[in-house]
Amino acid sequence: MAPWTDHKGRLVPLKLATFLALFGPAFWVLWQWSQDDLGPKPVTEALHQTGTWAVYLLLGSLAVTPLRAIVYWPRLIDIRRMVGVAACLYLIGHFALYIYDQKGDMLRVASEIVLRFYLTIGFIGLLGIVALGVTSTDGSVHRLGSMRWSKLHRTIYWLMLLAFIHAFLQSKIDVTNWVMLSGIFFAMMMWRFASRRGQDGYAVLVVIALLACLSTALIEALWYFGKTGVVASRVLAANFDSDLAWRPSQIVLLALLVCIPLRLIGQRRMADRRKKAPRGA
Repeated sequence: MAPWTDHKGRLVPLKLATFLALFGPAFWVLWQWSQDDLGPKPVTEALHQTGTWAVYLLLGSLAVTPLRAIVYWPRLIDIRRMVGVAACLYLIGHFALYIYDQKGDMLRVASEIVLRFYLTIGFIGLLGIVALGVTSTDGSVHRLGSMRWSKLHRTIYWLMLLAFIHAFLQSKIDVTNWVMLSGIFFAMMMWRFASRRGQDGYAVLVVIALLACLSTALIEALWYFGKTGVVASRVLAANFDSDLAWRPSQIVLLALLVCIPLRLIGQRRMADRRKKAPRGA
C-alpha cells in the first residue's frame, strides 16, 4: 500500500499532495547547498534548517487533530501519521548532519552528547521521536494494544518540550522563531484540555488565543532576562508597542484568531453534511 492511497488502494489526492510537499524542505536545503547559498558553514546551516523543519512538522502533526475538529474536515486525519513520520526522518537527517559535522568521529559525538546538556536533551528527544516513528504502523497498534500504543504516543507532548528546550539552549541570542512556536504549542495544549471537556466554542477559542498571546510574551521576556539580563518588563512592553516590528506574541494571537472564522466554516460544513445524511444515519 502506497503512502498516497487508502486501505483499498485508491488514490487520495490530499495524501499525495502532502507526500510530495514533505520533500520540499529537503530539496530546498540540498538546492541551497548545491548553489553555495548556505553561507560559510553550509553543514552547520543545513543542520539548523533540518532541525527547524523537524519541529515545524512535529507541530504540524499535532495541529491536525484541532484543525480537523475546527474546520470539520474528517479526511485531514489521513495525513497525520505521514507528517509525523516525515518529522522523524528530518530529525534523523539532522542527527546525521551532526555526525558528518564531527567528521564521523563517533567517540567525539558520544562525548559531546554526554557533556553538553542541550545535546543530551536533543538526543533523548531524538530517541523518543524515533521510537514513535517506528511504532506508527497499524501492526504496532495490534502488537502493543490500543491502550499501550496510545499511552506511548502521548509522550509526544513531553518530547516536544525537550525539542524546545534543545532549540532554546543551542540558540545564540535571537529566539524569536522558537518563542512563536512555543506559543502555538501552548495553544494546542490548551485546546486539547478544553476539547476533552466538550468546550470548543468561539468563546473558548478567544480565551485560548489571549492566554497563548500572554504566555508567548512571558516566555520571551523570561528568556531574555535569563540570557542577557534585560529587564522582563521592557520585553513585555515591546509586545504592546505598535511602532516596533511584529512580536511573536502578536503573530500567535493573529494566527489563533483566524481559527474563529475557520470554526464558522467548520460548523457550516457539519450542518451541510447532516442535511445530506439519510434519515436515521
